[in-house]
Amino acid sequence: MRNIIVVMYQTSNSKGQELVAQRMVKWFTRFGYRSWLVTSVFHDDEPIVDLNHCNCNYVVFNRDPKVGVPSVRVRSIRVLWPPRRVMFVDFIEILNELDRELGIDAVVTHSTLWNGPEDVAKWITWRRTYRLLGGDVDVPIYAHMSHYQPPDPIRYNSYERSYRLAWNSLIFPIIFQSCDLILCLTPLEVRDMLTLGAPPDKIHVFPYGLDDDEAKLIDEAKPDLVLEKYRLPRDKKIVTYLGTIEFRKNPLAVVRVAAKLVGRDDVFFVIAGRSGDQYREVVELARKLPNIKVLGELSVEEKASLIKASYINITLSRMEALGLTQLEFMYGGVPVITSGVYGQKWVVRDSVDGLHVKGPDDIDGAVEAVKRLLDDESLYAFMSRNARERAKRFLMSALMSRLINRLRKFKGEVQAIKLEGLHQKASGRSYYR
Repeated sequence: MRNIIVVMYQTSNSKGQELVAQRMVKWFTRFGYRSWLVTSVFHDDEPIVDLNHCNCNYVVFNRDPKVGVPSVRVRSIRVLWPPRRVMFVDFIEILNELDRELGIDAVVTHSTLWNGPEDVAKWITWRRTYRLLGGDVDVPIYAHMSHYQPPDPIRYNSYERSYRLAWNSLIFPIIFQSCDLILCLTPLEVRDMLTLGAPPDKIHVFPYGLDDDEAKLIDEAKPDLVLEKYRLPRDKKIVTYLGTIEFRKNPLAVVRVAAKLVGRDDVFFVIAGRSGDQYREVVELARKLPNIKVLGELSVEEKASLIKASYINITLSRMEALGLTQLEFMYGGVPVITSGVYGQKWVVRDSVDGLHVKGPDDIDGAVEAVKRLLDDESLYAFMSRNARERAKRFLMSALMSRLINRLRKFKGEVQAIKLEGLHQKASGRSYYR
């Protein structure tokens, strides 16, 4: 197993699913494999490559101009439905071309509600069938990582829920049948994948991963960088929301928590992240309060500095598959106040690494949680230590090492089956994988 492609519909400097795909390529490469991120022409929803200009289906970068890993930007279009998605154009033929040019030994697809995983599943099934009929082709190892989030009515209206439910019922069976590994973020996702029909022996728990290099940045970061640049108070304990300023992440609830604590002079709230569909509302309400500041999107170094400067991390998300940002704060020894939705209830242990409130709309519960951590220093120290130790278990180097060992095991089995098949073919018997 030498050549591995990781497939994701776009790149990003801040979004969790995209970051995981990018980091996979980085760590496959660091472990000595040839790996490429196969993605669209879009970065954070903006086109960065014009394939019409060069009249080609894809362009290969030894170092992607936006995310710094080897990449293949393929012909793609942004679609109106499902929302927030990109589709690849003629992707099965692109896979054939990439296999001829690069050679593909393993494929890892990411996310749902787009055609990348579905087309890879069809491509894998076609190659298996072709080999069954006597074709001389290899079949790459296939792993899929859904970053699954249940179609919950708390987050989705009935129109979008119906699309997600339809996709799950139609496409997941195809992926489950064709893939070798199903990568799940948490035991909660494992439970849901099994309910949806995933074979138990294909499950592999892979909880995102805290990038070792960014962990080192957090270790070495100084709070002064962000405190000075954004003129944040040094005499107050900082409660930080870090993430896209969008409805799904619910930062407006954090502003409302700040409003209820405006009378306390020992706490200050910070909201940082790229703008989204809730940005204007958040900024307008925050401007009326003296104890909160909206910073906008931060550099990697500034983010590490903000983690070091923070006393508490708060997230009242309506849905989180896991919560990469929470792992980063926990690694910095910062307890987390969370809505406790889906993966959050597993990665952040209630009353151990942080505090759970009663969902994304529990403003009063979040206010009391902030007060509790501000006023009880021994509880804070207990949670700070626990958060740091738990986050160390999620370092990307260790997670990727275990994943590679699993993939190599599959590749060894495939090679054995292939040799057996060649022997059967020579003796006139049929064979298949």
